[in-house]
Amino acid sequence: MNAPQKPVFGRAWVFGDDVNTDLLAPGAYMKYGIGEIAKHCLEALDPTFAQAVQPGDVVIGGRNFGAGSSREQAVEVLRHLGVAAVMAPAFAGLFYRNGFNLGLPLLICPAAGVVQPGQRVHADIDAARVHVAETGAVLACESIPPHLIAMIRDGGLVPHLARKLAARQIGQSLTEATP
Repeated sequence: MNAPQKPVFGRAWVFGDDVNTDLLAPGAYMKYGIGEIAKHCLEALDPTFAQAVQPGDVVIGGRNFGAGSSREQAVEVLRHLGVAAVMAPAFAGLFYRNGFNLGLPLLICPAAGVVQPGQRVHADIDAARVHVAETGAVLACESIPPHLIAMIRDGGLVPHLARKLAARQIGQSLTEATP
C-alpha cells in the first residue's frame, strides 16, 4: 500500500478565470533560468505574488487555469516558489498533465471560488477535500486517481518511473538469485 500524500496547509492566493501560462511563466523571461522566470510569475495579476508567496501556500484559480502554451515552466515556477497545490473548478488539459508530471497537486474543485485571498486552507489530497479555516467550509474536489497520487508523492513522472524501474530491477535480481 502506498503512503498517503501529506496534507497541504497554506494561505490562499486567489486568481480568476483563464489564467494562462504566459501569466505564470512570461515568455519574455524564457531565455533565463527557472529562478528568474519565477520572479515574474503572475506579476501581471499581482505584482507582489512572487516575492510574498510562502512555501505551502495554495493558488486558487478559476475556470481554464493554465490555458495557453504547453510550457512546463508554468508549473515549474509554482513549485520553485513553494506553492503546495493549485485548486480550480477546471484546468487546461496540458497544464493539468504537466502539473502531475512535475509533482504538483492539482485539485479540481467546483466551489473553489468561495475561497478568499489570504484565507488559510487545509487540502487533503487523498480525501479530495479542502477545509477553509476562517469559515469552516469543507469543499469537495474530484478524486485524484491513485496512479497520479503516486506520481505526486514521488515528485513527478520522472522520479516516479525511476522508483518503479529500480523496484522492478531489485525484484528481478532477487528472482534471479533464487535457485
